[in-house]
Amino acid sequence: MSSFASLGLSEERLHVLKSKGYEEPTLIQQKTIPAILAGTRDIVGQAQTGTGKTAAFGLPIIEHLSEKSGSVQALVLTPTRELAIQVAEEINSLKGDKRLSIVPIYGGQSIDQQLRSLKKGIDVVVGTPGRIIDHLQRRSLSLDRISYLVLDEADEMLNMGFIDEVKEILKRTNPDKRTLLFSATMPPEIMGIAKKYMNEYDVFEVQKGQLTVSLTDQIYFEVSSADKFEALCRIIDIEEDFYGLVFCRTKNDVDAIASHLAERGYDAEGLHGDLSQSQREKILNRFKRKLITVLVATDVAARGIDVQNLTHVINYALPQDPESYVHRIGRTGRAGREGTAITFITPEEYRKLQYIKRSAKTDIRKERLPKVKDVIMAKKIRIRADLGEIIRSRLQDDYRKMAGELLKDYGAEDVLTALLQYSFQEELDEKSYTEIEDAVVDTKGTTRLFVAQGKKDGLTPQKLIGFIKEKCSIRSEKIKQIQILDRFSFVTLPFHEAEILLSQFKKRKKGNGLFISEAKKKRK
Repeated sequence: MSSFASLGLSEERLHVLKSKGYEEPTLIQQKTIPAILAGTRDIVGQAQTGTGKTAAFGLPIIEHLSEKSGSVQALVLTPTRELAIQVAEEINSLKGDKRLSIVPIYGGQSIDQQLRSLKKGIDVVVGTPGRIIDHLQRRSLSLDRISYLVLDEADEMLNMGFIDEVKEILKRTNPDKRTLLFSATMPPEIMGIAKKYMNEYDVFEVQKGQLTVSLTDQIYFEVSSADKFEALCRIIDIEEDFYGLVFCRTKNDVDAIASHLAERGYDAEGLHGDLSQSQREKILNRFKRKLITVLVATDVAARGIDVQNLTHVINYALPQDPESYVHRIGRTGRAGREGTAITFITPEEYRKLQYIKRSAKTDIRKERLPKVKDVIMAKKIRIRADLGEIIRSRLQDDYRKMAGELLKDYGAEDVLTALLQYSFQEELDEKSYTEIEDAVVDTKGTTRLFVAQGKKDGLTPQKLIGFIKEKCSIRSEKIKQIQILDRFSFVTLPFHEAEILLSQFKKRKKGNGLFISEAKKKRK
């Protein structure tokens, strides 16, 4: 079993990884980190989403970069603004005390703010192709002294029509740099870039496996934000032996939810980045020993937690992207045990959930939350079973004597009723639960779709309409806002028809086939 210490990382980097909770490197990290640290060749890394590719290139790059260099030392290209922000945040979290400036640059962000940052000096730029081209044309960004160029999610950049921009950026970089190309798939166009624009390179491939854990049962519930805590309590209470992680978006949410759970009598604690290492270790130790059965955590704080017998992972807040979803639910369904992953979504998050399902190529089925009467019945069944176990195994003489004294004055049924009421009145009181109204998801709206062909491919509005009608059996008047640009296009469809069409494009079509995906809100 490999460890981060065996990969050649510095003590400072190992300390950062320990503080973040990383325990073992992933396969792609095991293969690429030593090669980048100790070698001089370019790298092509193929590994699917959710395998820690950012740390695979981020850690060795941080080790090699100089402080106060005065120029951009590394450029990381990502297909979307969301990924640019995520990658920049991750690299920042890995740098520790090393004085490096890592900044995301993407379309939709203030150009003036970016110009000020670039003028001040940036060591690592994480950007989208379009906005990087903008700065190159403005001469506000120079890449002639960079040591590293990273192409992250290269196949996605190809799918979104950014291949020409990527090639243009590659031409403007100094030839002595090292290029690190990471991609989930390796279509011919991507390997063509490697052969044409990269120096001698090594290929590291992690054997493609199932993206999510096969033993994980995946469920989602539609609830309003105000009802999420009540829904969480019902799920914990209806389970016979709940032992799980609850994921929240912010440390404030973690504190609030963990505190409310503790107030209601659950063995719960919170874990987030503001805790000291000693606090974190104590909480994790209690969780592993099952002194805590509900651990509420942020994504960053939960990284590296390796507990084999979790029954549940609950996404209290919907993950930001498919990679985060895969990271989260991968913590249950291990060691041959079936686990359950539950996701709460508000009505307005329904489409984001569909995006996660398509990208992760997984099935997440809808269920209805358990009713209060069902939760109470489950509790009664457990109480009956627990009492039967006590009767069969460990009745104590002191209590038997008390029972005899009570039975002298009262009937047996009255005594037992009083004891049950005394012990479980609050736990079995339906009034301790509040009502949850059904959240209604609106599926009658429209969806804006991105089409990876345009005028240069011979695509016309008539051809696009004909293709959509063939696939969806939809009337022409429902196909709205067609926009045919040079290399890609946009079209708006009713939500239901859009889902049908998107389901046929989980994988990029070969040859001249169209590739269609849900449009990003902002692209550059």
